[in-house]
Amino acid sequence: MRTVSSRDRAGPKWTPCRWTRSGGRKLDGLGVFALMRAAGGPAHSWSRFLFLYVGLLAAWVEAQNCSYSLHDPNGTIESPGYPYGYPNYSNCTWAVLAPDHTRIQLLFQAFALEEDFDILSVYDGLPRPGNLNARLTGFQLPAPIVSTGPRLTLWFLSDYAVSGQGFSASYQVLPSFSCGDPGRLVNGVQQGASFSMGDRVHFGCSPGYTLEGHPILTCQATPTGTAAWDFPLPYCRADDACGGTLRDQGGVITSPNHPQEYNNNADCTWTLLAEPGDTIALLFTHFQLEEDYDLLEISGTDASSLWFSGSSLPPPIISSKNWLRLHFTSDGNHKMAGFRAQYQVKKMNELKSRGVKLLPSKDNQQKISVLSQMGVAQTHSMCPDPGIPERGKRKGEDFRRGAAVHFSCDEGYELQGSKQITCLRLTDSYVGWSDDRPVCRAPMCGGQLRGPRGVITSPNFPVQYDNNANCSWVITATDPFKVIKLTFEDFDLERGYDTLTVGDGPAVGDQKTIFHVLSGTSTPDLVVSTSHQMWLNFRTDDTSGSLGFRVSYEEIDQGSCGDPGIPAYGKREGSNFQHGDKLYFECLPAFELVGKRNITCQKNNQWSAKKPSCVFSCFYNFTTPSGVLLSPNYPQDYGNSMHCVWLVIAPPESRINLAFNDLSMEKQFDYLSMKDGGKAESPVLGTFSGDAIPAPVTTSGHVARLEFMTDHTNTGRGFNISFTTFRHNECPDPGVPVNARRTGSSLQLGSAVQFQCEDGFVRTQGSLTISCILREGSVVWDSAQPRCEAPCGGYLKASSGVILSPGWPELYREGLNCEWVIEAPQGNPIKITFDKFRTEVNYDVLEIRDGQLPSSPLIGSYQGTQVPQFLISTSNFLYLLFSTDKSHSDIGFRLRYQTVQLQTNQCIDPGIPVNGQRHESNFVVGSRVTFSCEAGYSLSDDTPLECEPNFQWSRPLPSCDALCGGYIQANSGTILSPGFPDYYPHNLNCTWTIEMSHGKGVQFTFHTFHLESPHDQLLIRFLSDFSVSYEGFNITFSEYDLEPCVDPGTPPFSTRKGVQYGVGDSLTFSCLPGYRLEGSSRVTCLGGRRQVWSSALPSGVWLLCDWQTGGAFVS
Repeated sequence: MRTVSSRDRAGPKWTPCRWTRSGGRKLDGLGVFALMRAAGGPAHSWSRFLFLYVGLLAAWVEAQNCSYSLHDPNGTIESPGYPYGYPNYSNCTWAVLAPDHTRIQLLFQAFALEEDFDILSVYDGLPRPGNLNARLTGFQLPAPIVSTGPRLTLWFLSDYAVSGQGFSASYQVLPSFSCGDPGRLVNGVQQGASFSMGDRVHFGCSPGYTLEGHPILTCQATPTGTAAWDFPLPYCRADDACGGTLRDQGGVITSPNHPQEYNNNADCTWTLLAEPGDTIALLFTHFQLEEDYDLLEISGTDASSLWFSGSSLPPPIISSKNWLRLHFTSDGNHKMAGFRAQYQVKKMNELKSRGVKLLPSKDNQQKISVLSQMGVAQTHSMCPDPGIPERGKRKGEDFRRGAAVHFSCDEGYELQGSKQITCLRLTDSYVGWSDDRPVCRAPMCGGQLRGPRGVITSPNFPVQYDNNANCSWVITATDPFKVIKLTFEDFDLERGYDTLTVGDGPAVGDQKTIFHVLSGTSTPDLVVSTSHQMWLNFRTDDTSGSLGFRVSYEEIDQGSCGDPGIPAYGKREGSNFQHGDKLYFECLPAFELVGKRNITCQKNNQWSAKKPSCVFSCFYNFTTPSGVLLSPNYPQDYGNSMHCVWLVIAPPESRINLAFNDLSMEKQFDYLSMKDGGKAESPVLGTFSGDAIPAPVTTSGHVARLEFMTDHTNTGRGFNISFTTFRHNECPDPGVPVNARRTGSSLQLGSAVQFQCEDGFVRTQGSLTISCILREGSVVWDSAQPRCEAPCGGYLKASSGVILSPGWPELYREGLNCEWVIEAPQGNPIKITFDKFRTEVNYDVLEIRDGQLPSSPLIGSYQGTQVPQFLISTSNFLYLLFSTDKSHSDIGFRLRYQTVQLQTNQCIDPGIPVNGQRHESNFVVGSRVTFSCEAGYSLSDDTPLECEPNFQWSRPLPSCDALCGGYIQANSGTILSPGFPDYYPHNLNCTWTIEMSHGKGVQFTFHTFHLESPHDQLLIRFLSDFSVSYEGFNITFSEYDLEPCVDPGTPPFSTRKGVQYGVGDSLTFSCLPGYRLEGSSRVTCLGGRRQVWSSALPSGVWLLCDWQTGGAFVS
């Protein structure tokens, strides 16, 4: 039960029996009377109450009598419309009047009001401020209320927006010497049913619960001459509420009462248990204990015990066993906010995503060659030698099945890949390592960053980040009098095991400066430093990475918390973000606010809480002519064990049409029921589950009831439903189908509406013309509205048109094989213009051929994003084939085609190749057009195009391609990965050889470099594997002067041939007669920036001529 402050909602001035409204806003809600039953009252007493169908009355008037005086000894008081939800702008009073020397008890059976804004005030007597007994709001069932005298007044006010189910309470007149029923215990038992002075009531708890409070309540006399219980009602606390054994795969542990203060003398123990071999990660999000006196001990790690106290956030903790134990104790004074920690179990069999998935998923014909490259052997018991990483070490020489080897790196290098790999059985014929050999590399992430703004991403973002990463960034504002604001744009880390820690100042890892340790997908709205510096540290383990993160930083003025934003479907009051400023939030009608209604900018530059979110209400009455009805949390997954009820209420002369825009539920177990009326027992129009979108549903009356039920297990996206109201002599508005146009707006009986599919789409269901008719006494459309979809193939003979990938404008479908043939009049070529094109590289391909057959000459095969602006056939036919695999899909394409009218004296524009240029613009008969490519690309055919007498070009437009390898003789140039800037193909083995002139070297500059790590490598010989690919590389090279070697001299007793010391030059040595050569007789200048010979320089030892008896010997 919460008290509403005057700032939150002052409420209208109390005027009994009247509706009040502000700003001249038209009252378009419902006026609803409360229904009350007088127990034992005469039948004619109902004459002063108005019954309405399902308890609701549509009142299109500005004032509504909602005031009652109750004189019966007992009865029931319900909010207007209960249990279907009260209307907005409710202003109702109930005065319960009893004889003198009596009192009145009020017991609540149900209570659900919009928290803080819809309020039930209970007065002990007349409705005056001094008589206020309780101000009730929210969803917690209030305790019993007993007046001190013979009058009790209830005053109910609701605002203009969200409403709840309402309340139901019973009242009973008691003698003055009675204390009244003290209430019932949840999960408890009560002994004693007499509540007069001297009576006692005993309380106990069900098994598994502990009683908190006094177990015996005694009804005693008060100084005012009435009676009251000597103690408040106790409650039953679950035995494991403070501690317990937890066996879930993940969850949250908090100190008692968190985020409120924990109790003194607490002693709680939690034990987290997992399966043998599993580990448990523990990540703290809040931590505040009394320094040195209140302690949290954690055992189950490599250390014997870890002890934490104070307010520094503990680091992430990972068990070394399959259990963790937390023991929390507090002393007898000074309570704090306590702690909150998330835990996550990691299964033993969770290997890296590439771990044992070694067989190619796209092309099984290459299995044997690929396996041999990936550390897989065609044997039953022995894996191949995995090797040793460069700049690293390996521990383990046993390569038999089941054995493991361990890797580490030299100091200053980081391990990229798995620390340990195991020889596993993959199939009956193959064994292989659980992962590739790791590599040791210098740190490639982190760094010193300066403002005023910038972006930080995890390695490889937006694809899976690296294992064993340890990246640190320090952000420094350019203005030392400003602070850093950090905003999270994308965030997805492996929960509990991979973390991003954010701290204040320049000292990375300082526990006392930590703002947040983040994992999983949950982040604050923003983080603001207190100084001009902020640090971030990203750490990952050696398995199972996720997509990573993208955060932006910006300098802002000191004393500010930054703009936290506005929740979706919500509104915000307040636009100042300085210390002490408050922001107030509320949700749009039909949405409920989750979180804090107001947040304050604190002196540490952090908001007191995250901004709230707005979730579609589980109970709401719609009275507008049209609207949208969503499942709670749509389009995110709805919750478990839900029971939601919505009413759509139209004027009495109207009906309601409900059309599904989206549906995705757990089939059979979660369902939505639509009923023709407002009662629970109204006729069912339909029950819907699964993900097939049903036909629209129409009511016969002016009220529709929707009930949404879910079970305790799987959930789904839910539903999105549009509703419209219409009169009885009209058909429901059919709307405009997706990808279609509509003509005709009349919905009257006898009218018709026509539809036309947009260019590129065809009708697959329904009718293009529908008429409003009378059928079996109902006014309905004679046919369903059409569905317009992009077809998979077709024979096209129109002079112009549009071709779309199936599924457009959404992603195309998988496993397609679509063929189109375009025919133009004889002698007219066909021009295709690419408006949009994006497919999965290597797998989803559009072929275009110059003719009407699959064997016609190929104009081009297109994938990724690289397509020409347009292309033109040389015949009056074009053949298109779009084939996709059965896995990933993308946006697809939108193409326009048109028949080209030939000119009388010239050919049409042939176009320009992608990544290329055209050098002529004269297209008359006999003219020639040549092309060239941008740096790094090669022309597929350098033969000029010639305009022939039939006004056709002699050959199709050439293409500019990034080739796989080649022999390059130039003093500068560019090397691109094949397909650049799209993803490179799989299974490449490309070698480039660059030859410079004598005495020149080659230096490389890398502009783009993104390969799958560590599986694809560039040696200026490019190897790619069978699976993941990226955009590849863009490298420029240029020559530079090589520095010559120095004169090595001539050893004693020898001669030398050669006087040039440039790079590549050689010197040859031989001994005088009678001496033998010791060492190399020929050395070559290796040069470059090294200035060394191929063998050691002469020192009088390495080239030695010794006397040899028996004649001269020359090596």
